[in-house]
Amino acid sequence: MSPTVLLVHGGLWDPMDAERFWGTTGITAGLTSAGLTVLAPDRPKYPTGWDIEFEALGELLANHAEPLTVVGASNGCTVAARMALVYPDVVARLLLAWPATCGDFEVDKRTRAGLHGLGCVPKDADDLLAGGTLRGTSDDELRGLARIPVAVLPSVPENPMHQRRTVDGLLQLVRGCRELPGCPEPPRPDFPPYLAQVVATIVEFVSGEVRRGAAGGF
Repeated sequence: MSPTVLLVHGGLWDPMDAERFWGTTGITAGLTSAGLTVLAPDRPKYPTGWDIEFEALGELLANHAEPLTVVGASNGCTVAARMALVYPDVVARLLLAWPATCGDFEVDKRTRAGLHGLGCVPKDADDLLAGGTLRGTSDDELRGLARIPVAVLPSVPENPMHQRRTVDGLLQLVRGCRELPGCPEPPRPDFPPYLAQVVATIVEFVSGEVRRGAAGGF
C-alpha cells in the first residue's frame, strides 16, 4: 500500500479550495506521480469557528485505519495541528507549510475587516483570529506535537500574512521540529518554479528523509 498524505489547503472565508491550492498548481499530480496516495478535501467555506473546520475534516481520520502524513498550508496549519493532537494513532508525521501569522495587529485588522465584509459576525471573527503562534491553538497545545516528526516549510520571501517569526516560533515551541526549504506559497504567481522542489520535499518528509533547510534535518 502506498503512503498516504492528507493535504489541508489554505484560505479563510475566501474562494480558496483544494483544487485551486493543490490541484491547479500541480502539487497533487506531482505527489501522485511519486507514488503517494493523496487526500485533498475542501475545508468549509464560511466556518464560524475552528471546531467547525476540525469536525468537517476530522471525519476522514476517524475512519482511517493506516497512519498517514498531514500537510497543512497557511491557515490550514491550524486544522492540521488539531488533527495531529486529537488523532495521535493516525497522524504519523506533520508538515506545517507556509504557516499563517497570528497576532499581528495590522494583519488582523485587515483580515477582520475582510471577514466582517463577507458576513462573519464580530465574535466569530475574533475567535478565528485568536491564538498563540498559530490561530486557533495555544502554544501549550503546540508543544504537545513533539511526540511525532514535525517540520515547518516557510514562505520565502516572507510576507505580512506569512511572517518569518511564525516559523521561528514553531521551531522553538515544538521539540525536534525542523525547517525545510522554503518558497512562495501556492497559488501565488511566483510559485511555479518551485513546484518540483515542494513535491520532492513532501515526498522525502513522508518517507522519513529530509532535505536540509536552515535548521538541519531530523
